[in-house]
Amino acid sequence: MDPFVVCLWIMLTSCATAWILSLLTGEYSWVDRSWSLVPPVYAWVFAAGSGFDDARLVTIAVLVTLWGARLTFNFARKGGYAPGGEDYRWAVLRGRMSPAGFGLFNLFFITIYQNAILLLIVLPAATAALHAANPFGPADLGLTLAFLLLLVGEGVADQQQWDFHRARGPRGADTGGSPAESGAARPDVLRTGLFRYSRHPNYFCELGQWWVVFLFGAVAAGSLLQWSVLGAVLLTGLFIGSTVFTERISVSRHPGYPAYQRVTSAIVPWFPRAVPRPESVPVRRAL
Repeated sequence: MDPFVVCLWIMLTSCATAWILSLLTGEYSWVDRSWSLVPPVYAWVFAAGSGFDDARLVTIAVLVTLWGARLTFNFARKGGYAPGGEDYRWAVLRGRMSPAGFGLFNLFFITIYQNAILLLIVLPAATAALHAANPFGPADLGLTLAFLLLLVGEGVADQQQWDFHRARGPRGADTGGSPAESGAARPDVLRTGLFRYSRHPNYFCELGQWWVVFLFGAVAAGSLLQWSVLGAVLLTGLFIGSTVFTERISVSRHPGYPAYQRVTSAIVPWFPRAVPRPESVPVRRAL
C-alpha cells in the first residue's frame, strides 16, 4: 500500500481515538499525548516504503524518532500522561466557551486540525521519496547536524524550565541558590539561560527542527518550491497563536511577566533590549 495512504489511515484512527477518549474521560489532551508518538510512526512508514534503502528517508525517520523520544520524556515527567494531566489552557478555554461551542472546537481544532498538522509536518518525507534518485549528500549531512543542534537546544531549554519550576517549589526557593538561603526573592518568571534571549526558546528549536525536515524534502527535489512546506507553515502559525494565548494567561498570573515581555524576544532568540530609564525630572530650587 502507498505510504501516504497508510499514514492517512493512521491519522484517521488517531483522530477517532482522541475524540472518543475526550468524550469518555472529559479530558481534552489526548492529541497532546500522541503529539510525540505519531510523527515517528509516519516517518518510519515512508522509510519502510523505500525498503529502508533510502538513506535520506531513514535519516529523517531516525531524527524524528529522537525528537519524539525527547519530547515524550519531557511530557511524561511533567505528568502529561497521568490521569488529570490535561493542558491547563483547555480548561481556560472551556470556561470562556459554551459547552456546544467547545464541543465543536474539540472536534475540529483540537482533534482534526492538530492531527492533520502532525501528518503534514512529516510529508516532506513524501517529497524525498518522490526524488529518491537524488542521493544523500553534503547538504543532507548539514541538515542532520542542524536538526541535532536544535534538538539539544530544545532539551537544554526544557531542562532549564524544569529546574526553575522545581526550584520554586511550594516553599519558593530562589533559582539562583539553595532553598535554605534566607532573604532570597522568589522569582515568578524564568529569565536566565536560554530564556534570557527568548521567552520560548524551546518553541524556536521545535519549529526549527520541522523546518529542517522540510528542507530535507526540498534538497531531494532540488527546489524550495514544494507543497510540503505547508506543514511547517501551519505549525508555525499554531505555535504563534499558542504563544499569544499562553502569554495572556502568564500576564494574569505573574506580575513580572509584562516587564519580561518588554525586554525579551518572543520566540526567535535575540539580545535582551535595554530597560528604558525613567526620564529625569528637573529639581526646582526653593526660592
